[in-house]
Amino acid sequence: MQGKAGMPAAAGKTAPAAQAKVPDWPTKPVRLLIGFPPGSVQDLSARSIAEPLSRALGQPVIVENKAGASGTIAADQVAKSTDLHTFGVMNNSQLTIAKMLNPAVAYDPERDLAPVALIGTTPMVLVVSAQASGTKPSDWLGWLRGLGNKASYGSPGTGTPGHLGMELLKSRGGFDAVHVPYQGNPQIITALLGGQLHAALLPPGLALQQVKAGKLKAVGVTAERRSVLASDIPTLREAGVLGSDVELWTALAGPASLPPHVREKMGAMLIDVVKSEEARNRLITVGWQPTPSTAEGLRMRMKSDVRNFGGIIMMRNIRSES
Repeated sequence: MQGKAGMPAAAGKTAPAAQAKVPDWPTKPVRLLIGFPPGSVQDLSARSIAEPLSRALGQPVIVENKAGASGTIAADQVAKSTDLHTFGVMNNSQLTIAKMLNPAVAYDPERDLAPVALIGTTPMVLVVSAQASGTKPSDWLGWLRGLGNKASYGSPGTGTPGHLGMELLKSRGGFDAVHVPYQGNPQIITALLGGQLHAALLPPGLALQQVKAGKLKAVGVTAERRSVLASDIPTLREAGVLGSDVELWTALAGPASLPPHVREKMGAMLIDVVKSEEARNRLITVGWQPTPSTAEGLRMRMKSDVRNFGGIIMMRNIRSES
């Protein structure tokens, strides 16, 4: 039977179109943007996973430092990327409350960034200058309190966990130190050693090196229990600061425009890498507790941080001009 213009008539229903083939990915080197300087805690976490992730993906994984503006410069570049191969290794503030701190920030964490996977978590260590008097953590906390508003503390920038966490501790610990922002934790340590700062919240991986060398004193960790990353350091609760839990985390995110198949593949690969003995050992060595979780797990953690840090932002009327 012939249809019009001599074309064969359709036999029954038209067959459904073949499913579109999911394109191969990655097809070129993958970039991991870091919003802080080399040697910072975010940088160390990215470099801990870069090599095994490269092997898993079959492409080079390149770590690029784009420091500045409390990490938002790098985060904005990730949000605006369209090449499907640019991601960011980010912390709490970059992925949660950046816009709350500064409405002028060019990206909205919730709208413009896509959570991929959580990499690791860590409490922080309240350290004070070696000039602190006394022989035990409660003495050093007393020394810091005694300085009043002549005391100063450093953070990697306004709105970072090192800043917001310290503001929470100030309200609970009875001390009144002035905030001094720096580009990253390595610069903060230099200032502490040089006597320009009196205190800071640092990740265990960076704090322990200086504490063991006798160059800084550790008051306590911001956790309910002692951390496996710093088992010899008491909690701040032991030093007399109640409700002092502040956790830093590091995670991978991409632009919100990232196709689902890319986001899912990258997330699955990253979780497998973080679970590997090689990456776990590297992360622990640089001060991270490996805590791999899916995009959904990361999204829930982001919501929790918005609640917790959002409170101190409103209480202190904290705003970032960068």
